[in-house]
Amino acid sequence: MITPIVFHGRARVALAVFTSLFIAACQPAPKAASEPTAPQPAAAPVSETDRLNQFFDDIFERNLTRSPVRMTYLGMKDRYGEWNDFSDERVREDVELARADLAAMREGFDVAALTRQGRISYRLFEYAAERRIANFKWRFHNYPINQMFGMHSMVPVFLANYHRVDDESDAEAYIARLQAVGGLFAQVEEGLVKREQLGILPPAFVFPLVLDDIRNILVGAPFDDSSADNTMLADFRAKVAALEGLSDAREAELVAAARTALGEVVKPAYESLRRLLERQEKLASTDDGAWKLPDGDAYYDVSLGNYTTTSYDADDIHAFGLAEVARIHGEMRAIMTAVGFTGSLAEFFTFMREDARFYYSNDEAGRAKYMRDAKAIIDHMESRLDELFITKPRARMIVKRVEPFREKSAGKAFYSGPAPDGSREGIYYANLYNMRDMPSYQMEALAYHEGIPGHHMQIAIAQQMETLPKFRRFGGYSAFSEGWGLYAEFIPKEMGLYQDPYSDFGRLAMELWRACRLVVDTGIHRKRWTRQQAIDYLRENTPNPPGDVVKAIERYIVRPGQATAYKIGMRAILEMRADAQAKLGERFDLRGFHDVILTGGPMPLDVLREQVTRWAAEAAQ
Repeated sequence: MITPIVFHGRARVALAVFTSLFIAACQPAPKAASEPTAPQPAAAPVSETDRLNQFFDDIFERNLTRSPVRMTYLGMKDRYGEWNDFSDERVREDVELARADLAAMREGFDVAALTRQGRISYRLFEYAAERRIANFKWRFHNYPINQMFGMHSMVPVFLANYHRVDDESDAEAYIARLQAVGGLFAQVEEGLVKREQLGILPPAFVFPLVLDDIRNILVGAPFDDSSADNTMLADFRAKVAALEGLSDAREAELVAAARTALGEVVKPAYESLRRLLERQEKLASTDDGAWKLPDGDAYYDVSLGNYTTTSYDADDIHAFGLAEVARIHGEMRAIMTAVGFTGSLAEFFTFMREDARFYYSNDEAGRAKYMRDAKAIIDHMESRLDELFITKPRARMIVKRVEPFREKSAGKAFYSGPAPDGSREGIYYANLYNMRDMPSYQMEALAYHEGIPGHHMQIAIAQQMETLPKFRRFGGYSAFSEGWGLYAEFIPKEMGLYQDPYSDFGRLAMELWRACRLVVDTGIHRKRWTRQQAIDYLRENTPNPPGDVVKAIERYIVRPGQATAYKIGMRAILEMRADAQAKLGERFDLRGFHDVILTGGPMPLDVLREQVTRWAAEAAQ
């Protein structure tokens, strides 16, 4: 296990970096004169960019050792039986480390001596550190337990999907994590109480959904008298049973230890969290926007900047959303005419919501067929990647259903990245709780966004760019990643896919959904729309089913600003492409353009635009 380096000042950081580089450059002692020796090549000089990349990777590794959870996400097994420290003291330590790292970089490196990629890395590190330091002020302005995510749902999902059990020690680490859930949840509760003291509570609608999730998690043995195992016990039992060379007696001991930890630690932790949430539910209001929080308007401005990496204000974003809604409605009317539908666009929306031909049966047979069809879409697109990309991901991707215990509150689809070492594939999750929320006409666009050529391409390719410092390979910006995901829905249209006009309507429906997000997110958090006003806007302007609409609005409420990243990012990528095409004409190479976007890792949009502009200028010479 790597011991984390704790920096206490600028000079100490710079000294540590320079010392490590000096040691690495030292040569072995020369052999005795009597021994024949072959000529030795001179040691290659260490460039300023190499030094900087080592500095970045040292910081990345130090920060990684401070996060056992992230190490597991990345396929590593150091500190395998531990959870992260989520205390406010740790957050304060982290921001002080960021200040020291930033100061050490500025004092210790000559920007003029860096390569182009070195200067980009310098700039990206500076941007991320400055943002982290600035955001410290707002660290309590969030809802760490909500219907979308939280420690209550993360624990079983993490253990099932990310904690591999390849040997007996891994099983013991799993048990250790179960035994540590009490301390983990105590930190979560401390943070919730602190937010309550500051007047920061989720809206009232959040609590029944979260409490329902907790009840679902506490089903099965040893949490009740059921003969069936709880999700976590069943997962552990199956993983241990799959181990080779483990005696029956040892297997039984491990399962018994897990059962004890679940009953004596995990269950009380969940029950304590439930009691706190039940108490806070009585204090919650129906005010939904960020404006209700302390300095809420300023916080929302910061949130918009964080998610879009732009300086657009709420009014700009709202107006752009309204314009995009009108444009997409026009394209939808053209499809409506093409399929021979007579009536208004609102009536066409009703037809798309209600006609049975657009929905799979709401049973296991229907769910199984949906999964087969989604996989077929992914497989076909994967066979055509050479038309779009020079660089392709080494990591594979699978399609998977959202687990039953969280499907009622989880989003309709999402993506989870692969482990860099190849031990875990990328996962495109489809939520099949209610098949009326998953219309067939949206299947193509949804698969392209979450899977291929969307998030899987963007995340897996970044991970494998080994010449980049690790913080660029494993970082992220919402406008970049979600902008690419939405752009990835559009690319297949240019390839001749979406042959079914209803499927093309589904593509437009998903883009419309993201355009409406600009309107409702700013409406809720800046213009003080109520939850119901926002729901009504989506119902009137999109064809999505009611369940989709309600879940979406509730999502935007608990993550102020996040929903604006998609269209802002897509618009920026399309503008960059249009500018490059205008400059290069027939010499424009779409595959080369995509390579520029994806092989540099995630970036703020203005930095990305600079890379595309430079690429186009060089290609024009």
